[in-house]
Amino acid sequence: MLIDYYNHTVVVFLLLSLGIFELGSCTENPSQTNNNVTMKCIQSEREALVSFKAGVNDIPGKLSSWVGEGCCQWNGIECDDESGHVTKLNLRNPPGCHRHFDYIQRDSQYANRSCEACVDVGRAHRRSLLGNVNVSLSGKISPYLGNLSWLTHLDLEGNYNLSTKNLNWVSSLSSLEYLYLGGVKINHTKADWLHAINMLPSLLELTLYSCELEHLPSSLTFLNFTSLQILDLSYNPFNTSIPKWLFNLTSLTQLDLSFSNQGGKILDSFGRLLGSLKYLYLGGNHFSGSIPASISNLSSLEELDLSYNEMNGTIPESFGQLSKLVKLYLLENFWKSVITEAQLKNLTSLEEFALTTNNKSQPLVFNVKYDWRPPFKLKILHLESCHIIGPKFPVWLQVQSKLTYVTLRNVGIEGTILEEWFSTISSQLTYLDLSNNQIEGNLQHQFVFPKLTKLFLQSNFFSGPIPSNISDLMPSLQYLDLSENLLYGKIPLSISKIKHLNILVLRKNNLSGELPYHWNKSQMDLRVVDISYNNICGKIPSSMGFLGNLSILVLSNNNLSGEIPSSLQNCSIVSMDFGGNRLSGDLPSWIESEIFMLRLRSNLFNGTIPQKWCNLHKLRILDLAQNILFGSIPDCLNNFTAMVDHNIVGYEPIENYTEKAYIVTKGREYEYDRTLQLVTCIDLSENRLTGGIPIQITSLTRLGTLNLSMNHLNGSIPKNIGNMRWLETLDLSNNRLFGPIPGSLSSLTSLVHLNLSFNNLIGRIPSGYQLQTLIDATIYKGNPSLCGSPLPTKCPGDETSDGPSITGVDGKQGGDDYERIWFYASIGLGFVVGFWSICGTLLLKKSWRHCYFRFYDDIKDRIALLIALRVVHLKRKFGLEKN
Repeated sequence: MLIDYYNHTVVVFLLLSLGIFELGSCTENPSQTNNNVTMKCIQSEREALVSFKAGVNDIPGKLSSWVGEGCCQWNGIECDDESGHVTKLNLRNPPGCHRHFDYIQRDSQYANRSCEACVDVGRAHRRSLLGNVNVSLSGKISPYLGNLSWLTHLDLEGNYNLSTKNLNWVSSLSSLEYLYLGGVKINHTKADWLHAINMLPSLLELTLYSCELEHLPSSLTFLNFTSLQILDLSYNPFNTSIPKWLFNLTSLTQLDLSFSNQGGKILDSFGRLLGSLKYLYLGGNHFSGSIPASISNLSSLEELDLSYNEMNGTIPESFGQLSKLVKLYLLENFWKSVITEAQLKNLTSLEEFALTTNNKSQPLVFNVKYDWRPPFKLKILHLESCHIIGPKFPVWLQVQSKLTYVTLRNVGIEGTILEEWFSTISSQLTYLDLSNNQIEGNLQHQFVFPKLTKLFLQSNFFSGPIPSNISDLMPSLQYLDLSENLLYGKIPLSISKIKHLNILVLRKNNLSGELPYHWNKSQMDLRVVDISYNNICGKIPSSMGFLGNLSILVLSNNNLSGEIPSSLQNCSIVSMDFGGNRLSGDLPSWIESEIFMLRLRSNLFNGTIPQKWCNLHKLRILDLAQNILFGSIPDCLNNFTAMVDHNIVGYEPIENYTEKAYIVTKGREYEYDRTLQLVTCIDLSENRLTGGIPIQITSLTRLGTLNLSMNHLNGSIPKNIGNMRWLETLDLSNNRLFGPIPGSLSSLTSLVHLNLSFNNLIGRIPSGYQLQTLIDATIYKGNPSLCGSPLPTKCPGDETSDGPSITGVDGKQGGDDYERIWFYASIGLGFVVGFWSICGTLLLKKSWRHCYFRFYDDIKDRIALLIALRVVHLKRKFGLEKN
C-alpha cells in the first residue's frame, strides 16, 4: 500500500515536472508556437493588397513574397493576433540623408547670396531626400487600400515614383494613426486632400513632404484630427500663408513647413497656441519681419530652423528663455538686430548655432562683453557676414571646447588666433572655415587636426610655407582651400599622399618651385586642382594622368613650360585653364567631348587647331588667344552645340568650390565665377591664322563673344552674320578682310562692342537698330574705302541728300525714299476720301442731312434724361432729397 502510494506520487511528480518544463519552454520562446500557425488572412483585405500589387511596378522585388493565401506573412504586412485584420503596411524606401540642418555642410556654394538662393537650396535638398530611386516602387496606388479598415500604420514614404489621383480612399481608414506618404505624387488632388485627412480622428503622425501638393486650404469648418502630434508638409509648392486651422492642433510636437513656399510674418499664435512644440522647421520660405516675442512660450522647443527666409527684423530678448533649445539655425536672412547676452544667457542646452545675414546696409552686430562666458557648450558653430567678433578673439569662443564644426566666415577677425584654442578642439574638429577675414599667422605651428576633413582659409593674411608633413598633420583632408593668402615656398610633396583629397585650391599665393611629381592612383577622389596665379615653374607632371576623376585643372598664370602631357587624357577633365604660362608644342588633339572650358591663351602653342575638336559639343568657352597658331579656322565649328543650345550645361556644380576665370569680352577682361557656366566665348585673337571666316560659325546663335582680331584672315564677312542674335562682342580688327559690311550686322540687337578696324572693307557702313548706338568712329578706323556715319567720309550722293540715310539689314537705304512718299500719299488720300464720302453726302443730300441731325438730337435727349433720372435715384438713396 505504501509502495503504491509512493509510485503514484512519483508519477504525479514526473507529470507535473514535464508540464512545468513545457510551460517554461513556451515562455522562453513564445514565437515558436506562433510561427507554426499560419494566421488566416481576411479575404477582402487580401484582395485589396493584391490590387495594390497589381497597380505598381515592383522593380526592387519588395512584393515578391506577396503570394499565397496568408497575407499576414507577406513582407511589410502585420496583422492583429486575434482578429487577423491587417493593421500595418510598411513599404518605406530608405531616405537619402538627414533632412534638417545640413545646409551648412552641403550648400557652402550659396554663401553670401540673397534669399533667391533658397530655390536652388531647396532643389538640392529635395534631390538629397530621394535616396536610391532604383529601389523605389512605381505606378499608381490602388484606391482599394481603403478597404483595410483596421489599418493603424501606413508607410509608403520615399517611393518617389508612386502616385495617387486623390486621397479619398484614405478617408475610409478611420483607425489610422500613422500616415507616411512623403515623396508620393498627389499633386492632382487640389484641396480635397485635406478633407480626406480630416476624416481620420485617431491620426497622430502625418508626413506628406515632397508630394507636389499645390493647395493648402486656409480654413476648415471642423477640425477632426486634433490629436495630431507630428505634421510634415515640407517641399510642396503651396504659395500661401500659414493656415489658421493649424493653430488648433494644440498637441503638435513637431511641425515641418520648410521649403513649402509659405509667406507673411511668423504669427504670435505659434507661442500662444502651440506650446507643446519641440521641433519647428520653417526654413526655405518667404517669411519676413521679426521673430515674435511670444516664442518664449515654446518652453519645450528643442530645434528651430528659420534659415533661407526674408526675415528682416529683430531677434527678441525673450529668445533667451528657451532653455531646452538644442539646435538653432537662422541662416541667410536679413537680420538687423543686435545680439546681446540677453538672447543667449539661458540657452543652457544649445549645441548647434548657425546665424548669417544678407543685410549689408544694417548688418547684424554681436555685442557681448569680451570676457563673457556663455552657459552652453557648442558642437556646431556657423557665423557668417556679421559684425559679431570684433578685432579680438572673444572669450566666449575660446571656452568652446567641444566644437566639431566651425565656420567664422567674414566676421571681422583680425590678427592671430590663439594656439591654445586650436589645441583644445584639434582632436575632434572635422570642419573649419575661417575664410574672408584678416587673420595672420603661420600654418607650420597651428594646424594639427587628425579628423579634419574640410579646411577653408581663403582670403586672409596667412603667411609662410605649407607644412611639409601636411599629410601627417591632416591625414583625413578632403577639401583644402588656402587661396588668396601670402603663402610662399614650395608645394609639399606630401600633398600627393593625402588619399581622400577631393579639392585642392592654392590660387593667388606666392608659391614657387615645381608641381608635386608623385601623384598616384590612390588619389582617385581628387576632382579639382587649382594652383593658378602663383610662381610655379617646370613642366606639368605626367603622373597627374593617374588622377582618373580629375574634372577641373586650373594652372593659369604661372611659369610652366613644356608640352601638355598626353597622360591627362586619362582624366575626366571638363575644364582646363592653362592660360598665362610658357607652354609650347601642338594643341592636344585628344581633348574629350565632355569639356566645357578650354582656356590656353597667352602661351607659346604652335601648329593648327585640331580638326578633332569638332566633336566638342559641350564646349562653351574656347580661348586660344595670344599664341603662335597658324592655318585656317576649322569649318566645323557649328558642331559646338552648347553655343547653340543653352540647355546643354557644362558640368554639375562641385560642392564647396566655385571656379573662376578671366574672360576678355566687351573690350575688357572680366572675372567670372558663379556665372561662368553662362558664358559662351570663342577667342582666337593674336595668332597667325589665315583663310576666311567659315560660314558655319554664324550658326552659333547663342555665342556671346567672337574675337578673331590680329590674325591674317582674308575674304569677306559672312553675309548671314546677323543670325548670331546673342552676340555681344564682335572683334574682327587687324585682319585682311575685304568687301562690304553685311547689312545683316544691324540685326545683332545684343551687340555692345564692335571692332572692324584695320581691314580692307569697302562701301557704306550699315546703320539702324543696335548699330545706331555704336557711334565711335574708331570701330571702322583703318578701312579707307568705308564711308558713311560715324566716319567723317561721306558716301557718293550724300552731298545732295537732305538728311542722313538709314541703311537696313539688306544693305539698301532702309526707309526707301519712294516707299516713304507713297506712305504719306496714301495717308492723305485716305483722309480726303473718308472725309468727303460722309460730309459731302450730307451737304448734297438734304433728306439725309435732316435725318442725321434728328438722330443726333434724339440721342442727346436720351442721354440727358438718363443722367437726370440717375441723379434723382442717388439723392433718394442717400437721403439728400428735401422733404
